[in-house]
Amino acid sequence: MEFDLSEDQIALRDAATDLLAQMSSPDKVRVVVDGGGGWDRSLWNALVEQGWPSLLIPESAGGVGLGWVEAALVLEAVGAHVAPVPILAQLVAADLLSGAGSELVEPVSTGSRIAVAASTVMAAELTDGDWKLSGETEPVAFAPSAAILLVVGSDGRQESLFALDVSSLHPPALAAMDNTRELARLDLDGHPAERLGGPDAVQRFRDLMALALSAEVLGCASRALEMAVAYATEREQFGRPIGSFQAIKHRCADMLVDVEGMRSATWWAAWCAANSPEELPEAASTAKAWCSDAADRVLTSALQVYGGIGFTWECDLHLYLKRVQQDRVSFGSAADHRDQLAEILRARVRDGASVI
Repeated sequence: MEFDLSEDQIALRDAATDLLAQMSSPDKVRVVVDGGGGWDRSLWNALVEQGWPSLLIPESAGGVGLGWVEAALVLEAVGAHVAPVPILAQLVAADLLSGAGSELVEPVSTGSRIAVAASTVMAAELTDGDWKLSGETEPVAFAPSAAILLVVGSDGRQESLFALDVSSLHPPALAAMDNTRELARLDLDGHPAERLGGPDAVQRFRDLMALALSAEVLGCASRALEMAVAYATEREQFGRPIGSFQAIKHRCADMLVDVEGMRSATWWAAWCAANSPEELPEAASTAKAWCSDAADRVLTSALQVYGGIGFTWECDLHLYLKRVQQDRVSFGSAADHRDQLAEILRARVRDGASVI
């Protein structure tokens, strides 16, 4: 299948890139980082004005009415600028809350309340018709500022997807490697919850988070490649740009192959999320498995191209490396998603279906 972006999608990508280039430049990101971590409220307000949180909400419900291909392009731009804003989980939450008909979709889609997502499976209990969740999450991005939490709960029989109002918790921020985002654990003890759906909703939640994270690390890796190539053409050694040396050429070529593979896998998953939901579990796990490992290789190679300066605080590359290191293990590592792909293929073989 030939797949390319439409003129409208290209315009959206360019507009997102222009906005973030202006409001999430390295100097502005470093203001957040040097302040000990957190996020940029002024940038968030600008994204809200542009309608980013409502990107996936139908026009009939007051949203922008776009799909996951467009959302992936926006998240790629976010990764390319390591933007310190909680847009990733916000988009996933808007999709799932809208699909479930939850009243919480309105404050999420307008950006007035921050939504976060946790991969920890919590204990769920149904008492007198009301669901309550208990347990402690893993460190969750933007949890100190969160008002709504999406998380999976299990009652011992099956897993379900839940949304919770956590605006009263205000957990203390934890020390984090990536200071473009604040981290905290959310401790629930019989916390009231709204059930959004059963196993199918849980699967889509995990798949969409894998897709969104893949898009973000794609942006990080793509920008790291651009930075490495630019440096290789400027830095001279023995009277020649280091980019003229075969070892550097090979590294950059390998990085390009990895980035293009990441883009193909991510765009396929995004297309499936919008047009072929039955293929999404396979596509999302393929994207997360490939992007997690490929982004790590690209950032490692970029660091080597930069040489000693790449290890300094002054070099912007560390901002991307740290974002990738957190994203690549969130909602399943590459190994976890390869195991999921193996289970999908095993089921097809058992049913006598094609694995291709």
